Amino acid sequence: MSRPCGLPEPVRNNLIDDAKARLRRFDVGTRYSHLSSNKYSVLLPLLVKEGNLYLLLTVRSDKLRRAPGEVCFPGGKRDPVDIDDRATALREAQEEVGLHPHQVEVVSHLVPYLLENDALVTPVVGFLDHNFQAQPNADEVKDVFLVPLDYFLNPQVYYQKHFTHSSFHFVIHCFEYTDPETGVKYVIKGMTSKLAVLVALIILEKSPSFDIEFDLNDLIPSCEKTFLRKYPPSKL
Repeated sequence: MSRPCGLPEPVRNNLIDDAKARLRRFDVGTRYSHLSSNKYSVLLPLLVKEGNLYLLLTVRSDKLRRAPGEVCFPGGKRDPVDIDDRATALREAQEEVGLHPHQVEVVSHLVPYLLENDALVTPVVGFLDHNFQAQPNADEVKDVFLVPLDYFLNPQVYYQKHFTHSSFHFVIHCFEYTDPETGVKYVIKGMTSKLAVLVALIILEKSPSFDIEFDLNDLIPSCEKTFLRKYPPSKL
């Protein structure tokens, strides 16, 4: 992963400040923490490179039992030492890619993602220090790469999968991204792709080139409907 560079400091700061302001408008804090004791967190790491915003993603190590080779964000299960969702995301990111807490500024917590086993996954969004260089832990991470944020609204290779479960219709966004520097092709799907689309919608405030399940005019309620379907509105 090359080092982000080449952008004048004032321009880079303005780009970041605008993105932070939009993300903070969608910060749900701890609003949904009561819904499950089975908690997970993922860090959605943003940075600026050559005048554009990027998301940092990882590829799970082939040594892992669960989902080896899958593209995801740094993250994992709440540990007894973690005081909150933010702490979980930062600890996992440090363990997986060598990101120290002082190298990231947490900006917001988005509406969580609910898994089938009642696991509540909280997306924690933060900006990385522009000097950060990933140091993947080979036991957990096979690869680290960057994707332009706007790719999640206007991809070159994209397809959808649809399925119905418990009377609910689900859309799975599938992106194929080829790193221009290495030529490596990555497939981004599932919860990871859905969260990437959401962050892109919030920050870039543009309509995507494909159909989505979110209401662009009312994002937080539509996120609740999409992510927290099993809970009645009175619990949210």
